[in-house]
Amino acid sequence: MLDRPRGQPDLSACGMVTAKAWVLKKHFEGFPKTSDFDLKKIELLKLKDGEVLLESVFLSVDPYMRPYSQRDMKEGDIMIGTQVARIIESKNPAFVVGAFVVANSGWRTHFVSNGKDLHSLPSSWPESLPKSLALGTVGMPGLTAYFGLLEVCKMKPGETVLVNAAAGAVGSVVGQLAKIGGCKVVGSAGSDEKVAYLKKIGFDEAFNYKTVTSLKEALHKASPDGYDCFFDNVGGEFASVAIHQMKKYGRIAVCGAISQYNDSVPQKGPYVQFPMILKELQMEGFIVHRWNNRREEGQKALLKWVLEGKIKYHEQITEGFENMPAAFIGMLKGENLGKAIIKV
Repeated sequence: MLDRPRGQPDLSACGMVTAKAWVLKKHFEGFPKTSDFDLKKIELLKLKDGEVLLESVFLSVDPYMRPYSQRDMKEGDIMIGTQVARIIESKNPAFVVGAFVVANSGWRTHFVSNGKDLHSLPSSWPESLPKSLALGTVGMPGLTAYFGLLEVCKMKPGETVLVNAAAGAVGSVVGQLAKIGGCKVVGSAGSDEKVAYLKKIGFDEAFNYKTVTSLKEALHKASPDGYDCFFDNVGGEFASVAIHQMKKYGRIAVCGAISQYNDSVPQKGPYVQFPMILKELQMEGFIVHRWNNRREEGQKALLKWVLEGKIKYHEQITEGFENMPAAFIGMLKGENLGKAIIKV
């Protein structure tokens, strides 16, 4: 058994543990506000056989939480989400105290699990690599990029790939995977700092969609021949313009629609049928869980490329569990470069 970290209470001796959790006080209307959240304390019961007690070390905030909260949550529910957590007490022989796992237990500092929903970090994970990457580049966002490009876009060497929200957790991995796959990569982001970052990590072309005079011209200039693959994280107006820049038989992977998540009234856009018919395009929406049975394969590949320096990462780390709502709102506003993470 590993030694307890200094300053950590001996929980088996003191019995009850009080967890803090952020709940959805009020369903979001338009942009989320800090007043839509409430911080609650929860007394955790003593462990039963087969259970483990975990302490969140890093928590994730992601765009999907905005639409999913509307669809899947009731007011008063604990906010949905994943964390890297440390096991601090175990009555389950499969999990040793001190081990780190990825859990899907929402915005809380401590929780109890029977172990069925816990994913151990890959055994090849080196001590020197931040464990928070299991929530980003080597976690769900990285796997989204991996399977979206390989299985939905089906990119081939020599093709041109377009990705928007390219400096975000998913987009930055998409661009780098496309480069590993021998493609030309064009990325769009919302600040000059982000554009500079994209150039630094190997994007062939990158532009700030907020400052270009014409999105159509910017896309054409970046790739006059058009695009074979478009990995769409944004939807809305960007997608409506980009679809006309696709090459014949182009593929569009619809991963997200962050430009529309905070609309109280749905946007009415141009219709997609004409460009899809004339260019014989394929457009497919996807959710990464479709490839849950291949999670290990994807994680292994991503981890290997990170360790070889072929995939670079950037994390926007917010310190303090109490700042989670602010970090979530900031991420939706595009204030993060790379993956937004909360360090407890």
